[in-house]
Amino acid sequence: MELLWVTIKQDWAILTPILVCSLYTVAVSIERWYFYNKNKRDVVQFIHRLQRELQRGSLENAQMLSTQLGGIIGEVSEEGLRLLTEQKGDFSRSFDITANLATRKLEKGLSILGTVGGVAPFLGLFGTVVRILFTFGDLATKGGQSAAVAYGISSALIATAFGLGVAIIAVVLYNYFNSKVRRYEDDFQLLKLLFLSFENNRDLDAGYLSHMEQRGVQ
Repeated sequence: MELLWVTIKQDWAILTPILVCSLYTVAVSIERWYFYNKNKRDVVQFIHRLQRELQRGSLENAQMLSTQLGGIIGEVSEEGLRLLTEQKGDFSRSFDITANLATRKLEKGLSILGTVGGVAPFLGLFGTVVRILFTFGDLATKGGQSAAVAYGISSALIATAFGLGVAIIAVVLYNYFNSKVRRYEDDFQLLKLLFLSFENNRDLDAGYLSHMEQRGVQ
């Protein structure tokens, strides 16, 4: 404990950037955890219910179902249903834009975790190198024994350990949150396939009715 306190007093300028990285990691992790939990929904049940409404041709009930669901899945579903009614010819591209905008919300802050995971070990290593240089400099000018060398090197290694610890936590959280983002992206694709299936069936029905009307005229 004494070694840690001495290291903090001596190397505070080098340890501060790593501490800032750790604070960013904690802040982003808490914000993302709250955001994902706030938007957590039973997507499987929702898609089954939405599919039944679309099979009945009830876009109004499907819209109400999406509004009741809420969250980012509900928002994407609502926008997809709106696009079905307003942009029939270019639905796929318009829905992809909606899904990508939603994905940006899901990925907010994750780049910070990725950056911390990549930078923190190098900050720790930089602190270790600087402390070792100072240690050998003191030994060269003042002289000393092996115990002093060991004490100086052990003090220097604390910065590396701190940097690696922060980096490991940041990388684990980054991968965990990215897995959640990919799951949401899969849900968006399921919604897209469902809407495209409805649009194709509607076009087929319209074509069949038009064909029957032409036959009736003949």
